[in-house]
Amino acid sequence: MPLYLTEELSHDIAQAFDLSNLHRALQRASRRMGFDHFALNFDLHHHGASPDGVLLHDYPDAWAKVYVAFDLAGRDPVRRACDKSLTGFAWRDLSHLIPMTKGDRQMLDIGREVGLADGYTIGRHLPGESSGSCSFVMRAERSLPQGMLMVAELIGAIALAAARRLTVGPTTPPQVQFTDRQRECVLWAARGKTAYETSIILGISEETVIQHLKMARERSALHSRHELTTFALLCGFIGYQDIFPWWWRAGRRSG
Repeated sequence: MPLYLTEELSHDIAQAFDLSNLHRALQRASRRMGFDHFALNFDLHHHGASPDGVLLHDYPDAWAKVYVAFDLAGRDPVRRACDKSLTGFAWRDLSHLIPMTKGDRQMLDIGREVGLADGYTIGRHLPGESSGSCSFVMRAERSLPQGMLMVAELIGAIALAAARRLTVGPTTPPQVQFTDRQRECVLWAARGKTAYETSIILGISEETVIQHLKMARERSALHSRHELTTFALLCGFIGYQDIFPWWWRAGRRSG
């Protein structure tokens, strides 16, 4: 049943042709999985993006009005916890993911008072572009449907991908391209190496390194080394694991 249901619901959500259609598909999916409510938020972070982002939900009106009126999105512990988990998580486990403040607990208490007792949230984050979460929620007198959490995990991820498709459009490669040598110079700059140190590592002259970095900045319309390395990270030319390979390997061993 869960596999068949996953295929059916994911097809409906993936085929959504606008945000209203996505809202209806998510509402149907939440009920089919045994949840009482859903909420999806998706925010773009690049210059010129709407500050409001996308917010789809069927939460009780009382909570929706408070959430929007007091701009609680920036203080939402559920959103913060999305940055600390690779998979979906139940709200009752928030304290295991992030430090909970008095305000966080008050927010959850108010949610319970209006009928949002516990939820299961799936988060996604694309550095430099967008972030979002999809939550499936239960009323106070009901428990999370444990047998459906894996289905919710997949449906939430597909719903966020659909929201991205409807707001960002098709994925396209960066317009700016680096040569292989430019990328190498940017990578060593990100690792904190000077042009002289990079020249020794790569076996080229210091002046050549300086020119490669200068051309990479010009291609990107940037003015400083810091801006260039940040741009390279956000566009995917280099990754955090490239900059700190020893830290990355240590983290994998300890995990």
